[in-house]
Amino acid sequence: MVAVLLLLFGAGAAAGCGYQSCPPTRPGLLNVHLVPHTHDDVGWLKTVDQYFYGVRNSVQHAGVRYILDSVVAALAAEPSRRFIYVEVAFLARWWAQQDEAMRQRVRQLVQEGRLELVGGGWCMNDEAAAHYGAALEQLALGRQFLRRELGDCGTPRVAWQIDPFGHARQLAATFAQMGYDGLFLGRVDHQDKAQREELRQMEMIWRASTSLQPPAADIFTGILPNMYNPPPGFCWDQLCSDPPVVDEDSVENNVDTIVSSFLQVAHSQAERYRTNHILMTMGSDFHYENAHLWFYNMDKLIAHVNARQANGSRVHVLYSTPSCYLQELHRANLSWSVKTDDFFPYADGPHQFWTGYFTSRPALKRYERLSTNFLQICSQLEAVAGAAARKGPYGSGDSSVLREAVAVAQHHDAVSGTARQDVADDYARQLAGGWQRCQVVVANALAALSASRDKFVFCNALNVSACALTEAAARFSVILYNPLGRRLSWPIRLPVNGASYAVTDAQGHPVHSEVVPVSNVTRWLRGHAGSAARELLFHASVPALGFSTFSVSRLSRRDPLTPPAQTPHLSQPREIRNEHIRVLFDPVTGLLEEIENLDAGISLPVFQSFYWYNASIGNAENPQASGAYIFRPNSSDPIPVSDSKRVSTFLVKNALVQEVHQNFSSWCSQVVRLHTGQPYLELEWTVGPIPVQDGWGKEIISRFETPLRTGALFYTDSNGRQILERRRNYRPTWNLNQTEPVAGNYYPVNTRIFIKDEKMQLTVLTDRSQGGSSIFDGSLELMVHRRLLYDDGRGVGEPLLEPGATQQGLVVRGRHLILLDPVESAAERHRLLAQELVAAPYTVLAAGEGLSFGRVRQEFSALRTELPHNVNLLTLSAEDGGNVLLRLEHQFERGESANSSQPVTIDLLSLFSAFSIASVQELSLGADLPLDAISRLVWTPDTGPIHSHPIPKLDPHRVLLQPMEIRTFLATVQGDP
Repeated sequence: MVAVLLLLFGAGAAAGCGYQSCPPTRPGLLNVHLVPHTHDDVGWLKTVDQYFYGVRNSVQHAGVRYILDSVVAALAAEPSRRFIYVEVAFLARWWAQQDEAMRQRVRQLVQEGRLELVGGGWCMNDEAAAHYGAALEQLALGRQFLRRELGDCGTPRVAWQIDPFGHARQLAATFAQMGYDGLFLGRVDHQDKAQREELRQMEMIWRASTSLQPPAADIFTGILPNMYNPPPGFCWDQLCSDPPVVDEDSVENNVDTIVSSFLQVAHSQAERYRTNHILMTMGSDFHYENAHLWFYNMDKLIAHVNARQANGSRVHVLYSTPSCYLQELHRANLSWSVKTDDFFPYADGPHQFWTGYFTSRPALKRYERLSTNFLQICSQLEAVAGAAARKGPYGSGDSSVLREAVAVAQHHDAVSGTARQDVADDYARQLAGGWQRCQVVVANALAALSASRDKFVFCNALNVSACALTEAAARFSVILYNPLGRRLSWPIRLPVNGASYAVTDAQGHPVHSEVVPVSNVTRWLRGHAGSAARELLFHASVPALGFSTFSVSRLSRRDPLTPPAQTPHLSQPREIRNEHIRVLFDPVTGLLEEIENLDAGISLPVFQSFYWYNASIGNAENPQASGAYIFRPNSSDPIPVSDSKRVSTFLVKNALVQEVHQNFSSWCSQVVRLHTGQPYLELEWTVGPIPVQDGWGKEIISRFETPLRTGALFYTDSNGRQILERRRNYRPTWNLNQTEPVAGNYYPVNTRIFIKDEKMQLTVLTDRSQGGSSIFDGSLELMVHRRLLYDDGRGVGEPLLEPGATQQGLVVRGRHLILLDPVESAAERHRLLAQELVAAPYTVLAAGEGLSFGRVRQEFSALRTELPHNVNLLTLSAEDGGNVLLRLEHQFERGESANSSQPVTIDLLSLFSAFSIASVQELSLGADLPLDAISRLVWTPDTGPIHSHPIPKLDPHRVLLQPMEIRTFLATVQGDP
């Protein structure tokens, strides 16, 4: 075990890198740290491949392979030069093309601290639309590559989030727990920044959790002065037009002018920061393809500015890195202000709120969420089934392709929805390739674990009721895999053409099923993709971290294959109900009217409908239009989607489900659904193609109105984990001048948003990231789709039109889950249900006569016992050398629930049935360092000193999880997992 860990983690840090490699500074002088860098988007105006190879330079001149070639050569030419690099997705691709001599050259630069890796993620991930699990995984993927190829000195000490459009508290907590010493931001709200500059609070301690004991989630955070660009006038890339430094005997000699200008800029910047050290970012998007230009001019700048010291100048310039700058701030031994909220929403002007991207490209956002879910399932089965999953009857596969595609999708122009259409299509293409490889893994694993020889089939269009197998077969099997650590009951809905079916579970017991007609909306939406006339419904119980098998046999197909089309009922449905929930509808309008929680004995009038905001095209006051990034309605009052006050409805009612199908317009419909046994209401909405023939772009919302007295407060999640209080027209850290009453109150909703009063809480859970708000008391709204006719001027250069499969406009289908609870029990329910949405069970089908009983395993769980309900198995993946990586998390915040917020103890050694754990080592959150190897700089908040706490010795029989804690373990297993 020791040998394995030494191989994985290295024997110790090499001398010379990190803080030990920092150049000397000059006490008593203003030290200007020049940080040469390039910002290389992992897709935006061009695809990842196009950026790497320098293809389509007519769109944007950028070639990352040439940047890295050029930088390495420039660093080798002059030992004093420094450079930082961020995006590991590009670095890994470049690295694979290098010979061993070049790799050794790069390792030497890294070991000498001249090339520093910062950030360390596969990409620089978005912070609004990225779920915390996916963000963590992409950071870990990048860090593990750096550790493996570059050793100890490749481990980043600084997080570098210079371009995301707002910053999340949960991600800051993640950086802190991964061992980063500091975090640097480029974009913050223009009002926030102006006040911070005036108060000299551009640097602070961000306390990113109220649950974890400080300083576990504290991270020093600095805001860069020029976003991430050089000071005006000092850009010397081939993409820039600023004059070079000319110090020769020539009429073009400008060295004195440039030096004087630089000194003025330096002194001006120093007035906004607290120490005699300031940082200047010398680079920008895809800079340094010709690194000689940049470094040649910076060499001269440094020489001539420092020469002025002989004449009394008090400015010293040096090549530096963010970590070297951070070290000097730490040496200053100051106390720093503490921030506890987040940096949303972001605005770079009074009418420029970057809140549209919370919803932009909703289909891609859903595909990314599904892909993250499927990667979790693929990784688990790869770990549980071992080598049999990677190579078996279905061929060879592995999780790496999907892992890298999901990591790329976290980029701040990917899941954010802010890339060009062809680039968004390429992100989807990469994900689809990963799905194919992982479906091989899943099929092989299920074949090995079940000992079945039946042919497994994957139907990827069940959301539009299309599956060739179930539509035609008289007999088939359904295998449901559950990635969660607790047993679930899950509704199964499959397209069929028979009139009745028999369903049996893994023990051969009959399972009640129903057959309902496929809705007209679904028929239209799927087009020629399927021909099912009906859908088979049943509820499947599936064990923790395992699968269960259900056999389906057609009993009758006496009805015609194509039943009559649905027609609206003339009388509107008054109510639907199950044993937990009663839902009332207005008998005149057909709209939702009231929700009653029968278990708690509470009810609430709830009106829900769809509206659209007219997208601004700019006006005389400000030319800003709504676009991929920016949400700017031309009125605060949205327009109802339905032209009349009455929506047509269709009622489906049987022993398993009750549904009211609502049709708001030719392009907007919804199913209000109650499954038997489920204590929540499901709203399945279908929106699109959004009509724009009238010349107006439209931003579609689902709005809920209640009489709750909410006092301008509402609540949203942070990356799907922590909950933050929001107050309309208010920011905790500055006096907001609100200029956009709708867009300026929108926040990212990754998994949930809720409102409450003293007694009850209304929660809406989402199946993807969306923008949401409470624009007036008692209301909630979520933006579900947007289609725009104008670009918003932030670089994309095309409107957000999304043509969809028909080229007539994108149609999007999604779900909102609605919970009404007493305040004291609401957190427990919405946290657990949100986790079920993120880590949903996955359906695999088997053709033929179905899985026979006997030697075939019909049901399987990889756990000996279920996990406690407040503990989640965040990661289970196979590692090299027969090791397994585990992450366990406590899902509740401190004080959130009387029962569920209590600490929990887990016995790791007796947790799994699929394999035996021989030994365990605890790692940092990034899984690239032993936990006891983490040594972070200690910062002093202005509230008083904070002391680090010793790491207790690991007892794998008693692993204690505190609220909001994630613990990471490398387990050596016996046998082939």
